Amino acid sequence: MNTTAAPLLDVAGLTLKIGGSGRTVVNDVSFQVFPGEIVGIVGESGSGKTLAARAVMGFIPPAVRLEGGTIRFDGQDVMAMSGKDLRAMRGSKVGMVFQEPMTSLNPSMLIGRQLDEGLALHRKLDAAQRRALILDMLKRVGLRDPEGALTAYPHQFSGGMRQRIMLASVMLLKPALLLADEPTTALDAVVQRDVMELMVELTQANHTAVLLISHDLGMVARYCSRIVVMCQGDVVEQGKAEDILARPQHPYTRKLLSAMPHRLPARLLPQAKTPIVAVRDLVVEYPGRQGFFRKEQAKRALHGISIDVQPGEVVAVVGGSGSGKTTLGQSIAGLVKPAGGEIRFNGKPIARSDAAYWDYRLNCQMVFQDPYSSLDPRMTIGQLVGEPLRLVPDLGPAQKKARVAEVLAEVGLSDGFAERYPHELSGGQRQRVAIARAIVRRPNFVIADEPVSALDVTVRAQVLELFDELQKKHGFSCLFISHDLGVVEQVADRVIVMQDGRIVEEGPRDDIFDNPQHPYTQKLLAAVPGLESTGEGGVRLFWRRAENDASIVG
Repeated sequence: MNTTAAPLLDVAGLTLKIGGSGRTVVNDVSFQVFPGEIVGIVGESGSGKTLAARAVMGFIPPAVRLEGGTIRFDGQDVMAMSGKDLRAMRGSKVGMVFQEPMTSLNPSMLIGRQLDEGLALHRKLDAAQRRALILDMLKRVGLRDPEGALTAYPHQFSGGMRQRIMLASVMLLKPALLLADEPTTALDAVVQRDVMELMVELTQANHTAVLLISHDLGMVARYCSRIVVMCQGDVVEQGKAEDILARPQHPYTRKLLSAMPHRLPARLLPQAKTPIVAVRDLVVEYPGRQGFFRKEQAKRALHGISIDVQPGEVVAVVGGSGSGKTTLGQSIAGLVKPAGGEIRFNGKPIARSDAAYWDYRLNCQMVFQDPYSSLDPRMTIGQLVGEPLRLVPDLGPAQKKARVAEVLAEVGLSDGFAERYPHELSGGQRQRVAIARAIVRRPNFVIADEPVSALDVTVRAQVLELFDELQKKHGFSCLFISHDLGVVEQVADRVIVMQDGRIVEEGPRDDIFDNPQHPYTQKLLAAVPGLESTGEGGVRLFWRRAENDASIVG
């Protein structure tokens, strides 16, 4: 990076307000991005970081108006550009990778056609030249069958592959500036590392500058040379990454850094004779698609899984996308019917036809990854939390209402929240509702499927602290499914590592993190950097495990 040269992007005094209410959402924001450098913007949800980045491309929502400030890209005033000039800039000079590629790739268009669209619009090339460039880029981003990908649809690829395709579509045009908005939030550790390394490799090859928007402070620390910290629309601190992390000056920055997950001392749990849940040789298969002339073979998602969960124990299940960890949780919860194997609850086998199964379903509750899609938008919070109590025969209406009020207070949602609807709550508040709904019946066993993956740093810390308090208070056992190794390191007593529908390693948390035996576990731990406290309000970057790869340990 050459800071003596003119900045590629110069944002000065940017102020954005919501038209109707006049509320300021971005307030006097200023920062610069120089050619070839990677700058990170961090902050909680609602801090204005995404709005500030979208304004660079002129993508301000209709309800938001520009109140003041300037955005200059390569010396040109973006706010003064005509619609024609903006269209010429977008894609060819400034590219954007969005958080969820499935919503930014057209589900009804073939991949090849989508990749060709930008080239046809911005480059004077014939169809054969464009096809050659597309195939070369798909090879560079790691697709095994570039030819086949051209005639495939987005839904036929995993999340990691879709993000690679999204990167390919943006980098085909070799933009001078790449805006990356939470590009790896929904990806597992290994895929996240691969996508970030690929993005860095492609941008360095083209000398592309990157504005990285993220709440993953470890990733920002790993890849960014400078950091901009935003809080409620204001830039509260900015500077070199190592200075911000090691010696944060603003209380909000210190708050963000202190909210990072950290390992707690291992708990000593009493050994029970009988596990609360025992799974033996569990097999789950999904039937293949059928046609007139062919029938696909069934896909086996779980290959004879056996696990035990002791009373009061938190067992974390980790692994990459497609490893079977969510299928395991759903099959234990009774949402997916196994093709074979056995589930025991308190030592008794569970069969769908007997009374023991009914008792188990009432005592096994689930917290889903996205509470917004798992909460009925037509029901109030009080109705949603109280719904599981319909099947409790010894509670009257007044007692049920009191139980709902009690559990809402336990999760920090008192004073009128019972009358609100899900859309009136923030993401963190909705996750608290999901947890309240799972524990309102005082179950013995809770399955939490990626319960904090969509939350920002401080809200995640609050929800994890709440979950820990409730688990200690009510003593329920928990199967905690996550791809965030930092979160697992904080909450788990024992860790199970899955790959391709099989358990490759399991053991106490400290053994798995400090002395992993299986190559896949080692690869997982080597993929994600961590942040450890320096004891002076700052943090430093560290690797849980080194790998013989210069891109990781360099």
